[in-house]
Order: sequence, then structure tokens, then C-alpha cells
Amino acid sequence: MATPPPPLTRREAREHDSHDTRHDHDYDDSQDHDQAPQSTNEQHTTDADAEAAAAKRAKAELIGRTAAIFIMPLIMVGMMITGYLGTMHSPSANDMPVVVAGSDSKAADIKFALDGAEPDALDVDTVEDAHTAREMVYDREASAAVVIEGDKATLYTAGGAGVQQQTTVTGLVMPALQEEGLDVATEDIASLPDNDPSGLGAMFLMTAIVMAGYLPFSVLRSNSPELLKFKRIVPILGAWAAVIAGLVWTVVCPILDIVDVKDTVPVLGIAWLGVFAISCMQLFITRIVGALGVIVGIFFLMVLGMPSSNLSYPVYTMPAFYRFTHEILPMPAIGEALRSVLYFDGAGVTEHLLVLAIGAVVGLLLTKAYDFISHRRNPDPKPLDVNIPSLHGGRRPDSKVWRYISLIVFPLAMVTMMLTFMLGAMGSPTPKDMPVTVVGSSTEQAKDTIADLEKSMGKNMFDFTATSDKEEARAQVEDRDEVAALVLPTQKNAEFGLIANEAGNNSAYQVVNRIFDQVASAQDMELDVDNVAPLPDRDKNGVVVMYIAMGWILAGFMVVIVGANANPWSRPLKRMIPLTAVYAPFMSLVVALIAGPITGAVDGHFAQLWGAGIIAIFCIAMFAMVFERLIGMLAIIPVIGTLMFAGMPASNGAISEYMIPSFFTTLHDFLPMAAAVETIRSIIYFDSDVVTEHMQVLGLWGLVSLALVFLIDSIKPPRTEQDFGNLHLEREREQKKQARKQAKALEGPKSAQGSESSTGPAPSEGSESSQFGQSGQTVQSTIVEDDPNDYHRLSSRPTMAPTAGDGMSNRPAEAADRSESSDQQEWIPSTV
Repeated sequence: MATPPPPLTRREAREHDSHDTRHDHDYDDSQDHDQAPQSTNEQHTTDADAEAAAAKRAKAELIGRTAAIFIMPLIMVGMMITGYLGTMHSPSANDMPVVVAGSDSKAADIKFALDGAEPDALDVDTVEDAHTAREMVYDREASAAVVIEGDKATLYTAGGAGVQQQTTVTGLVMPALQEEGLDVATEDIASLPDNDPSGLGAMFLMTAIVMAGYLPFSVLRSNSPELLKFKRIVPILGAWAAVIAGLVWTVVCPILDIVDVKDTVPVLGIAWLGVFAISCMQLFITRIVGALGVIVGIFFLMVLGMPSSNLSYPVYTMPAFYRFTHEILPMPAIGEALRSVLYFDGAGVTEHLLVLAIGAVVGLLLTKAYDFISHRRNPDPKPLDVNIPSLHGGRRPDSKVWRYISLIVFPLAMVTMMLTFMLGAMGSPTPKDMPVTVVGSSTEQAKDTIADLEKSMGKNMFDFTATSDKEEARAQVEDRDEVAALVLPTQKNAEFGLIANEAGNNSAYQVVNRIFDQVASAQDMELDVDNVAPLPDRDKNGVVVMYIAMGWILAGFMVVIVGANANPWSRPLKRMIPLTAVYAPFMSLVVALIAGPITGAVDGHFAQLWGAGIIAIFCIAMFAMVFERLIGMLAIIPVIGTLMFAGMPASNGAISEYMIPSFFTTLHDFLPMAAAVETIRSIIYFDSDVVTEHMQVLGLWGLVSLALVFLIDSIKPPRTEQDFGNLHLEREREQKKQARKQAKALEGPKSAQGSESSTGPAPSEGSESSQFGQSGQTVQSTIVEDDPNDYHRLSSRPTMAPTAGDGMSNRPAEAADRSESSDQQEWIPSTV
């Protein structure tokens, strides 16, 4: 066995270690020198792979943002038009509650007769006395009440519960009572006021309040997410609700005189609570799904809310599901509360206010619980992105004041226009210069009759024309040049005749039927109605044309608004025109499928509707592009104001053009919405007789708008990427503010520790308390101090705000910064 060498001295050991170190260093250098070419190649390969991956990500994002231009309108238009057409194109009564009072045997006989006449439409029950029956109608527990006294019957209804409901239930009950040989009288126990004869005041007030509740969240999350912090947003929502309450009262009371002054306090209260409750629920939805929360909100508030509201159509004519949603959704609660105050002296308002109050509390509690759980799971949450730098389309404002002003202007303008245009034009529909031909055996007889009619009715309701040619009058009614023709009695025909056109406009058809039936009754004669174009059962109220046109309008402007914000790269005309040329056929096909196969509102005419829709959507997109070039996302205000809020009353869709103020009647010949409605009506009901002239109106709007866009682009080329301005500085300031708050939170434990050490034994150097104190001091010295040099060092870094520009080449710099240092990330604070 070999003898081990003697141990080295300390000096020899140091020299040996030094020699080994030099040897190892020389060996590593030579090895690095030999592998240098290989390392360089690997580096080049890594860089190339990184560039390829970045290019692939940019391409995928470009494709995704372009797809969003199609997907977002598809979701919005699809759910709204499907929801409205599917439920309201052919409403029919289903289990409409009716009560009968009288002697036991007589009441039972009438109940049996009503059940036999309308077994599915009516839900008939008996009550003890007439007082109970009337109370149930007044409390809206029953749609009508029949009180039997001998051979006479009184039918009690409530116009304040809805004109449509009153008309529907009367039409169902009256024939059955008359068949029983009863002498029937009618009584309206809650008639509508003279300043709101159609009961639309509550409906438009309800719609405005609902819009005010969810509209701010459509841009708040993507533009100013710092406002979504719970402690900030709750008082903001309370103030916003107060502003809207004051606004709607100002419009409907002193300006339009729809609301009586005595109802000021309850209307203000309902408006405030309605806006606040919807905002609280929308706040929670935004927490869950982010910026897309507005789509979820619109689905529950508008798509489900309008059919459930019992204001547009009776809830008993909707599918049974909507009776359940009528009890829990905020839109029906707001509408019924307003109806209680405006038409029933506040009867039954409490239960609807309770629904809103519970909704507000639940929304706030769920939001607070979500924030608490999120903070527990992730005390340092991921920063919220800013996707929309500004609503006006330019650089993100450096001042928060201007940014917040634009956030207020957008929903405030929308609510104001909706109330003033829609309610102002459609709140009190009465005939004004409605063209009617009077047909006599001679022109002189017709003129004499016209003079008598104008003496009894006034000269403003109808614009009469005298003729003796019945066939010519009929042709004018068929061509919609005249609303109706009144045929005077002759020796051969001793009855009044009325030639009318229901498909031309249902509201005008109902008016001339009602008024001239009264004229015939005054002469103890019957009115023989000749309906030249009756509406089919699938479109009982003639609203299908309006909803299809609404689909075209929504699809047309959404492609521009969504495209400019989701993918600004698409804004130049060389890209936007081809994109819209693909988008228009796609969305027109969607609307045609919804109207036809999906909802069954239209039978046939698929190709004509698809082709006309392509032209309409493309032209509307060009019109929207003009304002988008000028004021960015705020273009929604003038575009929606022109196309929808002014276009709907002037469209001759839901209400006749001769039953609105003359200003809107004049607009009927010029606005795109009216041209779209008349085009669709002509295609569906009149063999496309006037399609050409109305398509010319749409085409003119498109061509003029396209020329204006060319002019604007020649002066100022369109931007192709978002300009987030000093967003990175905002984030740094917010970061410093958060750091100071964290440091103050740490000062509490440190102060408590210092107090304990002054009275008790000092901790050892290696103890946990000592280490915590040193850590707290480090945080205070490196983060809390607002060092100007450190601020300039942070702000001088090459930061880049998120963009969506040419090929998505500019990526958010903060994503890279976060991976380098969590202390230097650019961020907007979370909502927790």
C-alpha cells in the first residue's frame, strides 16, 4: 500500500489553488474561443426564432382584430333583431287574466262562454262582487273585468295598463258577451291623460333610464379603468343617477309636458333608483367579463327586458318565459313603477321599487365579494389594459378632466336625443294632414261631404280630395299615395265604404277605421272596409319592416366604429372598402336569415332582401365613416341621432308619417331609415313596386359620404394606430401612488414593533423582528421616496403604449417590462 504524501503547508496550499485557478481559466478561455462560432450561430438562430414568433403573434393578432370587426356586429345585431322579431312580430294572447262578477249562476255561465270562445287566449275566473273585480283591474291583477247585472254587462279595462292590452282583451271578450245576448257597455277605469294619449311616456322614460344605466360601461372599462375602483365608482354612479334623473324630468315635464308637476318627486326617485340599480349590476358584470360586459348587459336589459316590460306589448302576448323575467328584470320594474305613478296614482309601485333596490344591493355586494376574493387570491393583480385611448379619435388627452368629460358627453347626449326625438315625435300620435280621398256619385257630392267633415273634425286632421272615380281612388290607396278612400253611400249601396291599406301602415289603417266607423255610426250605417293589402298573421302589427331596417342600420355603422377601435390598420379606404364589401353581404345574409328561416317573420323574398340589405349596409357604413374620421368613437352620437332617433319617427314604420310632427314628416323622403323601411315594405308586400326610388336615396347617401371621406383623407390622412399619448406616465404616477400606500401600510407594524422594543427586551441581530424592521426600512427608502431622479429615470425608458397599427408591429412595452422588473412595470391599477 502506497504511503500518502505529506500534508501541504498553508502557503503551499494557497499557491496550489492559485495555479489551479489560472489553469482552469486558461482552459475555459480556449474552450470559449473554440466554441465562439458555434455560440454566435446559436444566437443568430435564437434571434431569428424570436422574430419569427413575434411575426406569427402579430399576424395572429391582426387576424383576430379583423375577425372582431365581423364578430361584434354579428353578436349585437344577431341577438337584438332575433330577440325583437322572434317575440314581437306576431304577438297573440295567452292566458290573459279576466275576472267575472255577478250572480253565481250568471257569472258561471259567462265564464263558461269565455272559456269556450277563447280557451287558450283567456284565463277566466270569478270573483265575489263588482268592487273586487274593478280593484283587480286597477291593481293590474286582471286585464279586464266583466260585471253582469241582469241582461246588461259592463266591461272594465284600464288604458293606463297599455293600449295594446286594452284593445286585445276587448277584441277577445266583447264578441263572446254579445253572442250571449248581453247589452255590453265599456268603461276605462284608468284612462290615459290627454298629454300622453298613447301611453308611450312611460315606455320612452323607461328606455332612457335603462340606457343611462349601462351606456357608461360601454367605454369606461376600455378607456378609464381607474374609475372602476369600488370606492371611486360607487359615489360616481350615485351622482350620475342624479344627473340623469334631473335630465329626464326636465325633458318630460317642463319641455314636453308629458309628466305632471305633481309627479315630480316620484319620477325623480324612480329615475335615480333605476339608473343606480342598473349601473350596480352592470358594474358586477364588467368585473366578470370586462369590456364585453356591455354585451351581456344589453342582452339582459334590452333583448330580454323589452319583451318582458309589458309596455311595448302586453306580457300576456309574449312567450310564457317572459312572465318570469317580468318579475325580476330591472327594465320591467322601472316601466311598471313609472306606469303606477303616471297613470294609477302610485298604486302598486312599492313592489317594483323593491326589485330595483334589491338589484342595487345585490350588485354592490357581489362586486365587493368579487374584489375581496380576487385580492385574496392575487394581492398583486394584473394591471388593466387601456384599449381605447380616446373617444374623439385622436391622441389620448393628457388631462383626465377632458377624458372624463368625453365619457360623460357620450351617454348624456344619447339619452337626451332618445327622449327629445323619440318621445317628442311619437309621444302623442294624432293625424295631421293625412291624405284621404272622398268618393261620391259626383265630385260635387264629395266636396259637400268634405266640407261637412272638416266642419266637424277640423281642417288639420285630414287632407281630403274629392273624386267620383272609385277605381282611381283604389289605385291611389294601393300605391300608398292616399292612406284611404271614403266611399259615400249611393242608391245601389246604402253603406259607407272604406278602401284602406293595412300593409301600407298599420297605425294609419287603425286610425281611419276608427274615425270613419264613428262617421258611419252617426248616420246609423255600417262601415264596409275593403282592405287592399291585409297584413299576414306573422306580422299582425306591421313592425317587421322596422326591425329588419333596424338590423341594416346597426350593422352598417357598427363595422366602422368597431373597425376603427379594434383594428385601426383597417381605417384607410383602400382597406376599409374591400373589407366592407365582404362584410355587407355577410351581415345582410344574417339579417335575412333571422327574418326568414329563424323567426318566420318573413315568408320568401330572401334574395331581394339580401341584395337590398347589401347596398343599405354599405351606404350606411360610408355615412358613419365621415363622422368617425372627424370625431372618432363619438361619431355614434350624430350617426345614431340621424339614423335611429330622428329616423325612427320619420320612417313610417311603427307610427304613420302623418301622425308625427311635420318636421319629421318632411324627413321621411330623405333619411336612410325611412328609405330602408319603405324598401323592405315594398319587397315584402307590394312586389317591389317602389324599391328603385328608395334605393336611390340610400345610394345617394353612400356616394356623397364616400366623396366626403375622400376629401377628409386628402386633408388629413387617417391614422392606422392608436395614440396613447402619455399613458405610460399615468401608469408610473399610479404605481408610485400605490407604492406609497403599501409603505404606509407597513409603517403601522414597524411603529408597533418600535414601541414594543422600547418597553421590552431588544431583539437579537438575527431575530425575525430585526429582519422585518430592516425590510420595512428598505421599502420606505427605495419606494416611498418620490425621487425626481428616479422618476426621470423611469420616464426616460423607451416605453410604448399598446397600439394596433400596421401589421401589429408595435407591441405594448409594458409586457416586456413586467418580465424584467415587477417594480418598474407600467400599469393602471386593478379595480380591487
